[in-house]
Amino acid sequence: MPSKQLGSLAIQAPALTPQLVHVTPSTCHDLSMFKDLMREYRKLDDSITMRLNRSNAQFRDRDRLGLGAKGNVQEQACAHLWKELIDNWKRRMEIVDYCVDVVDKSMEQKQSELQNKDVDPAGQRRIQGALYAEQVKRNQIHNELTVEKIIRHRSLDAFRSRCRYFEPSDTEGRRWWDRAHESD
Repeated sequence: MPSKQLGSLAIQAPALTPQLVHVTPSTCHDLSMFKDLMREYRKLDDSITMRLNRSNAQFRDRDRLGLGAKGNVQEQACAHLWKELIDNWKRRMEIVDYCVDVVDKSMEQKQSELQNKDVDPAGQRRIQGALYAEQVKRNQIHNELTVEKIIRHRSLDAFRSRCRYFEPSDTEGRRWWDRAHESD
């Protein structure tokens, strides 16, 4: 499977310049690399309170200098951070979906090898062991979907505590808003 370029803005430590991340099938098959990548992607969610503070200060400064858009500074800051959040959530879901697809294809290949009648018993045991390892990887990657839901919910709670009156105005933002509310 060819590598897919996912997430040039993936690594979002608050003060760092985003860097390009290439997710390849080997990234998906190396669980520790995959989990490290996901941990880096989650930095925005982990620092949401600090990001809200920075965003508010940034938009207040713009307003003082006469560079701000029309409307309430708090609303502008909330809208800006909301866009960052959903962009990051989308990139993470792309990676998880991509890796699920990579591991599924690998499992299908091993299952078809197992069906081959020309494979000796030792070869079949080796393939069954590899297939089991792929199933473990797939389960681990699927567990990330549950983790994602928890993280989105936690981030949304923090976001709503500071942006009480914010409602996404675009369709995509509304879809993510509703999805994050599912576990309420």
